[in-house]
Amino acid sequence: MTRAEAPSPGFCSSVVGGRWLSFPVSTEPFPWCCCSRHRLHRLLCGNMVCFRLSPVPGSGLVLLCLVLGAVSSYALELNLTDSEKATCLYAKWQMNFTICYETTSKNYTTVNISDLGNATYSGSICGDYQNGSKIAVQFESGFSWTVNFTKEVSTYSIDSISFTYDTSDNTTFPDAKEKGLFTVYDTVAFGIPLNDIFRCNSISTLEKNCVVQHYWDVHVQAFVQNGTVSTKEFLCDKDKTSTTVVPTTVPSPTTTPTPKEKPEIGSYSVNNGNGTCLLATMGLQLNITQDKVASVININPNTTDFTGSCHSQTALLRLNSSNIKYLDFVFAVENENRFYLKEVNVSMYLVNGSVFSIANNNLTYWDAPLGSSYMCNKEQTVSVSGAFQINTFDLRVQPFNVVEGKYSTAEECSGDSDLNFLIPVAVGVALGFLIIVVFISYMIGRRKSRTGYQSV
Repeated sequence: MTRAEAPSPGFCSSVVGGRWLSFPVSTEPFPWCCCSRHRLHRLLCGNMVCFRLSPVPGSGLVLLCLVLGAVSSYALELNLTDSEKATCLYAKWQMNFTICYETTSKNYTTVNISDLGNATYSGSICGDYQNGSKIAVQFESGFSWTVNFTKEVSTYSIDSISFTYDTSDNTTFPDAKEKGLFTVYDTVAFGIPLNDIFRCNSISTLEKNCVVQHYWDVHVQAFVQNGTVSTKEFLCDKDKTSTTVVPTTVPSPTTTPTPKEKPEIGSYSVNNGNGTCLLATMGLQLNITQDKVASVININPNTTDFTGSCHSQTALLRLNSSNIKYLDFVFAVENENRFYLKEVNVSMYLVNGSVFSIANNNLTYWDAPLGSSYMCNKEQTVSVSGAFQINTFDLRVQPFNVVEGKYSTAEECSGDSDLNFLIPVAVGVALGFLIIVVFISYMIGRRKSRTGYQSV
């Protein structure tokens, strides 16, 4: 079927065996193709998954069918059935990906993959005790994502998640240095009662090899019993802790926000094939202003993951956590003898659910000679933009020439210098000396004026 063609009115169409076929649909107000209605609004008829998208104003009801998969406008969703057309696996979730890659100019850049509207599900299987169950998703050009499930006597497990991307796609990965397929694999392995549906509305993050995966609004049940998706939910830990009881007595609101405590100091490092290549120790406090509302966030190093990379002219330290998609510190070499903080990139989820993203690649902070570290125990502010600043505490960084995993001699910031206290002392001494000189000059001048007169 070409782009100019369209399925006949009153029919549901799909590609089967390389041919575009049409099937009659119900004349009910919200028709479903191929089969009768299903309470989950998803149907699998043979090798065809049928679904509808929500009505779009001015365009009417859109009805589509895909082979082995379907995507709604608000989330990825799959209702897989067995040979008897009974549901064996159900999943609905949202996800996106951030991929860091090196360009031919030896710089690092990131690409965000969030539009999964063209996803298919070829290779998804119901599974059994021997083979397990699997969700396989394909989207964009060369992207694929797979989650494997295993079954025990009374539980099933989300066993592993793998994500594959192709840097040969110049549209998505322009100027990529290394071309080809890359796969990141994460072992998850946690159990769920056999007849429960797993739910996790909170954001979950997997980070590995410069790939950050985010998942939220997850509802999944593998090895569905008797073809009926369970209404009994098994909550993830984050959803359990985020559930709070509203107190009977509501405290009166304060007029001024409580000052943020000093953040905990974290230690971060980056390794390459030859050992540690970047060291950083610092407490980080993020100051964000969005829609005229200011917020302060302390980064907890105990719940923060870190990764990065080192090259001859640039070095990257990336932090991420459950609410921070990435916080990048990019260092560069200047004049072959000094380094400095050149770039900061951040993308994170705020309390209201919105995504806050800022990037600045024209910074000049934390300057020090190559072969040394930069240190500043005093509080410093890195102004990334008018809406985003980073306060640092007890800072020490060395992004180049790390020897045996230890910091080299530090170049201190002006606020830490031991000679700082001498400045006001020197000014005071100079003023005192000036006063004394003026006074002596005045006295000598008076004496000369007196001896200059003679009696007549």
